[in-house]
Amino acid sequence: MKDSHGRTIDYLRISLTDRCNLRCIYCMPEEGVESLCHTDIMRLEEVLRAVRVAAGMGISRIRLTGGEPLVRKGVVDLIREINQVPGVESVALTTNGVLLPKMAAQLKEAGLSRVNISLDTLDPEQFRYVTRVGNVEDVIAGIQAALDYGFNPVKINAVVVRSLNQDVYEFAKMSVDRPLHMRFIEYMPVGDSAGYDGMGWGKQDVVPCEELIEIINARAISDGLGPLKPAGGHRPSGWGPARYYEFEGAKGTVGFISPLSRHFCSECNRLRLTADGKIRPCLFSDRELDLRGALRNGTDADIRAVFLEAIGIKPDDHHDKVGTERGMSKIGG
Repeated sequence: MKDSHGRTIDYLRISLTDRCNLRCIYCMPEEGVESLCHTDIMRLEEVLRAVRVAAGMGISRIRLTGGEPLVRKGVVDLIREINQVPGVESVALTTNGVLLPKMAAQLKEAGLSRVNISLDTLDPEQFRYVTRVGNVEDVIAGIQAALDYGFNPVKINAVVVRSLNQDVYEFAKMSVDRPLHMRFIEYMPVGDSAGYDGMGWGKQDVVPCEELIEIINARAISDGLGPLKPAGGHRPSGWGPARYYEFEGAKGTVGFISPLSRHFCSECNRLRLTADGKIRPCLFSDRELDLRGALRNGTDADIRAVFLEAIGIKPDDHHDKVGTERGMSKIGG
């Protein structure tokens, strides 16, 4: 499928839930979001039907997100069934990693091929501040579980926020001794995050990726490791827009995703499906189309029509829009 700007659309990100076992300050308020009621959230059989129709239209790559997708009951069976849908080439998961030590074996057996693990800081105190309730050791254990059970690639996603002053060099060094693909993501002001706890983050907290590269290289040279260079053989396969680099002799890579300073809208290949069944053609747009209604009351042709309409209205660019009506936990990470 191609949109009106000539881009091939073959990637669908599906949020399974707006619930999470953490309370990250840029994602939701301390008490959590008001959860969707049972009738509003897509049933897993509806998710599977949406995938079947989408795969018949050319969607070949599925990523499950949340909230935290691993808190959704039945997620392992859903992954197994999605893997059996004709046309689906790969199923991936974005997770905070906390439940991976308990679930990695089941997920691997069900056919999950790759995981992205969200981790914004390695400092235990800062991690507790960002997540409000989490322990960084749990995520580190989840990363190790992903490696132990052979997921490939294993990517670590860190949102960089100037106000947090994270130690990005320590993150980058995670790629040296293990086949981890560390990815730095520019902070995206999505939703009314300032209303969650008053931290007041905004565009001033965006750290351009070029600045991050300079910070990492200065520390790496001082440390005797040497600067990053464009990635070669260790470059991970995948569907994302990261630019990959590596340290000399490293087993993994360091990637940079720049949705604001060096955006990649011209290469966008995705649609998003929220947990309450709305198709979002663009993360930064508030325009949504109701797929849940077609799933519950329509034919497969009706479902296809919603997908086609969504592809038809994909914007050419996010045009530096800041803030959305829904926060990330409601949209899907």
